[in-house]
Amino acid sequence: MVKPGEKTAQAYFNARGWTASISANIFGFTAPLSSKSMAWNLNPTVGPWLATHIWEYYDYTRDTKFLKEIGYDLIKSSAQFAVDHLWHKPDGTYTAAPSTSPEHGPVDEGVTFAHAVVREILLDAIQASKVLGTDAKERKQWENVLTKLVPYRIGRYGQLLEWSTDIDDPKDEHRHVNHLFGLHPGHTISPVTTPELAQAARVVLEHRGDGATGWSMGWKLNQWARLQDGNHAYKLYGNLLKNGTLDNLWDTHAPFQIDGNFGGTAGITEMLLQSHMGFIQLLPALPDAWANGSISGICAKGNFEVSISWKEGQLEKAIIHSKSGIPCNVRYGDKTLKFKTVKGKKYEITLKGDKLAVL
Repeated sequence: MVKPGEKTAQAYFNARGWTASISANIFGFTAPLSSKSMAWNLNPTVGPWLATHIWEYYDYTRDTKFLKEIGYDLIKSSAQFAVDHLWHKPDGTYTAAPSTSPEHGPVDEGVTFAHAVVREILLDAIQASKVLGTDAKERKQWENVLTKLVPYRIGRYGQLLEWSTDIDDPKDEHRHVNHLFGLHPGHTISPVTTPELAQAARVVLEHRGDGATGWSMGWKLNQWARLQDGNHAYKLYGNLLKNGTLDNLWDTHAPFQIDGNFGGTAGITEMLLQSHMGFIQLLPALPDAWANGSISGICAKGNFEVSISWKEGQLEKAIIHSKSGIPCNVRYGDKTLKFKTVKGKKYEITLKGDKLAVL
């Protein structure tokens, strides 16, 4: 996809690097469909979105050999496309134009979805270059663009804006919530690190309602989990099973859509553990329906493997297996713990009084 994606980047956007469109496929097709409406078919930031998965792989595995030999060049060239695609406005800010909120609304100058994806890939490229100790000059450019990228904005209803102007309709129950990319699958909106933006994202989900199928249901489920509302996430998980699952457990959009299956599984994991904010958060969105339970073998960023048990809605213990030997940051509710680890060693975390402790 990268080689044809380079042609798409050059021919359609006069940009370096590579990208793809919403109709991209495994056979190397990366251009928009010329016979279809650009209102839904034009999505220049598909390439950067795909490239964020490369950093995610590294962040979970800490496989530096992969990052150096394969991953970094793909991330770097995707970030180069993102920078070239942006329009440097007279006021000094950068915006993505043209851009769309996929399958919803007009072609616009700087939709929130596009900015959220650009923000993610630039952050990924900056971190990757630091890990490898390379491209310091280009890293400064990425950092400069990032600071001047049009920020998230909150509209008149308290909602996170979807487009460049405040035209959102609170009665619009469209199944897509593209502009919440920064909440999930991205990591730039969180009730812990950006509470005002998280509340604005909640308003969007409340306006859009719970109606969804397939990948859209998966997104909403995960986004409610990221908002740490376990009961609402659990409700959507029930909807997914009741209204969107066939007898063979395939998700039905209709037709079959694997995104729903993957989204449901990811949603369960996000309810029990999150690690996208720079720390491992235990039971961040535990629903009342799961008052007692345990889970084992969840992977967390930093190359940690975590097992958790809880009773009456409270943490009993967590076992954290450090596979790379880096420092570990843990959070449970408002309690935090930071400790050094040794590669290959397991650590038991529990509550001692009102604090987290390593046994």
